[in-house]
Amino acid sequence: MSELDTLPEQDVVGTDWDYLIVLDAARYDTFERIYEEYLDGELTKVRSPGSATPEWATKTFTGDHELTYLSANPFINSLGIPLNELKWGASSGYEWTATEHIDTIVDLWQEEWDEDIGAVTPGAVTESARRHLNEGYDGRLVVHYLQPHAPFIQEGTGRKMKRIKAGFDDVPESGNASETDPETLLGRFRRWIEPKLGDSELAQRLGMLVELDAASATDLVSGGIEDTLREYYEGNLRLALAEVEKLVAELDGEVVVTADHGEAFGEQGVWEHHIETYIPPLVEVPWLRVE
Repeated sequence: MSELDTLPEQDVVGTDWDYLIVLDAARYDTFERIYEEYLDGELTKVRSPGSATPEWATKTFTGDHELTYLSANPFINSLGIPLNELKWGASSGYEWTATEHIDTIVDLWQEEWDEDIGAVTPGAVTESARRHLNEGYDGRLVVHYLQPHAPFIQEGTGRKMKRIKAGFDDVPESGNASETDPETLLGRFRRWIEPKLGDSELAQRLGMLVELDAASATDLVSGGIEDTLREYYEGNLRLALAEVEKLVAELDGEVVVTADHGEAFGEQGVWEHHIETYIPPLVEVPWLRVE
């Protein structure tokens, strides 16, 4: 029996909390090492039911839930279209539809999108949460930060996230999302190279490198790809935790900080995160009950 088999399962809907803060792609080991610089509480390592957001959402929200969900991740949205009918969810095959399970969804991935960065910044999520706290809401509140998920805000722009968001914007009635790629030259290159590389480790690594600015080349050469990406990733996590610290100080009730899944940096030949890939970096996530 592996350590993964002995971990308690993450139980989002069956656990008592008033506020659930989700840090997208926050792996347990990095979180454990630095969280005490920002938050106090009881930390537990739990096993996520999914290794990517579509899988996590599908397996987590299976009933009808009176939640207000502030979502910086396009996969959890108010469009009312099943994941498997959208270009960037079709590969999962999941028929899950967010609006069939979550009472109220606020599309921060649209309302607070920063086009220059290609993401929703942690500060924008915090400000939106403050507004909803002031305006009032029904049921429990979920605040889903996009970080530490790429793009690494201080080191590049979210080319991949722009492609994902473009696939959810202006969805036609058929439900099949556009294949628009906001980075035309890069898009042509990726459409040519990705089928040739398939799901290889090289293809996965390329998926992380294209998020970086040219200025990162120096760091990549001097520090190596894995160590440099880990450093950038930690920087993203710190940006998110700094905002979570501000938000938590204003909350009155039970607060839990967790993640939908983790992130891989070459472990067992895996980079980034992919559905149904059950290795520790992707499914070991934090469950912090904040004091």
